[in-house]
Amino acid sequence: MKDQASSLRELVQEKNEYNGPQAVPPAAQPPSVVAVSPEGEPQTVVSTYKRVFRPTIRTRARVIAITSGKGGVGKTNLTVNLAIAMGKIGRRVMIVDADLGMANVDVVLGTVSKHHLLHLLQPEVNLEDVLIHGPFGVNYISGGSAIERAVDFTPQERQCLMDKLTACETMADIVLVDTGAGLGRNVLDFILAADEVILVTTPEPTALTDAYAVMKAYSMHSEKKDLKIVVNRVYDEEESNEVVMKLRRTSEKFLSMSLTSLGMIYEDRSVMNAVKRQSPLLAAYPDAMAARCIEAVAKNILYGGDHEIRLGWRGFLQKLLNFS
Repeated sequence: MKDQASSLRELVQEKNEYNGPQAVPPAAQPPSVVAVSPEGEPQTVVSTYKRVFRPTIRTRARVIAITSGKGGVGKTNLTVNLAIAMGKIGRRVMIVDADLGMANVDVVLGTVSKHHLLHLLQPEVNLEDVLIHGPFGVNYISGGSAIERAVDFTPQERQCLMDKLTACETMADIVLVDTGAGLGRNVLDFILAADEVILVTTPEPTALTDAYAVMKAYSMHSEKKDLKIVVNRVYDEEESNEVVMKLRRTSEKFLSMSLTSLGMIYEDRSVMNAVKRQSPLLAAYPDAMAARCIEAVAKNILYGGDHEIRLGWRGFLQKLLNFS
């Protein structure tokens, strides 16, 4: 009799050794685009993006939490570059760095945060003081320890934060919340408060196991389940499809929860090169293979289906700040 993690263990056993990229038969290849590697060589990126336009009239910002089961899978890098990709399309995007343990959004953006959310409790500090303006109109707020201490706030302090942060919704169409990795209490609070959750993983065995742990916790506590997955650092499309298939089957069988794939991102040296330059990938290497993949994921988020905004930004804040 198989337990809940047996399917994942089978995948781990099959992926202990990578045998190199395998060619996709020409007849089976979906539409592709040409990218340029850091060495200047043209490369083909297989795109799984299907352009489905379903325009909606939106009066509230979409709040999307981006999380992972373990650190080191590229979650923060993906968050920043997704924001830039959406900004290039014309969306107003705000990033909230809620990784209380290892806040690295400013490192990826190449900026320095002088203020964070906790400073808003000071009467002389307003929302504009804590905003950092990034490329392509992307705004960024450092969460600091404000949300972590929310349980100790007085009613007056909570109302102060609520009053000052509510204006974010007028500045953004989409708010991307970069959570910490794992299943800490604060991480779970963030993903349960958001209307949508994107889980980032890699084909690495420990990443898959930890990703399933997040899926299980989310399925147990979320009132309305909206979980999507991005597979990062893959070498070919077959590898990504296999990861998604195994996680999807396990989720449907043991968690009674559907799992939507937003796409994959190829392993690409230009990602690390951009980090070393402290510049976002889409700004430093816009034609790189990974950059094209991220743009495809961004389009899937924007146009890939209908999106229900149940709580929005104000509801997100109310849940985090313990408003009844």
